[in-house]
Amino acid sequence: MIDLNATLIAQIINFLILVVILTKVAYKPLIKVLDDRKNKIAASMEQAEREKIAAEQLKREYQEQLMAARTQAQTIVEKAVRTAEQSKEEILAEARAEHARMLKTAQEEISRERERAFAQLRGEVVTLSMAAATKIIEKNLDEAAEAKLVANFIEKLDNEKIGGLPC
Repeated sequence: MIDLNATLIAQIINFLILVVILTKVAYKPLIKVLDDRKNKIAASMEQAEREKIAAEQLKREYQEQLMAARTQAQTIVEKAVRTAEQSKEEILAEARAEHARMLKTAQEEISRERERAFAQLRGEVVTLSMAAATKIIEKNLDEAAEAKLVANFIEKLDNEKIGGLPC
């Protein structure tokens, strides 16, 4: 059996006073600190969630910009290839035109050299013909008769006698 005496009542009153004091001094501030901390954590979680959503949005925007940059880079590369091909064709066309011009110049030079060689050959033929005619005739002709004799000789030469070369 519990003895209800003054000491026990005093202890109960002391305990109740202690509970009231602890409630006023320690428990309510502790609960308030815990509530503040809980609210702060909840706010941090909401902030973290908003930042996560913002980060995902930035990631999508970054990926879209990256895709656009890749597309633009591909376009630039294709344009550069087309420009290079066009330059190549222009250079080839210029080279072909230069080749044709040089070939034409060479052919003209060959033609001029050929004509010069024919003229030189013709002069040598005339000289040899005059020498041969002089020896054959062994008589002195006047200059006009000699020139006529040479002209007749040259006229009688056909293409076979001078190697197929035109005179």
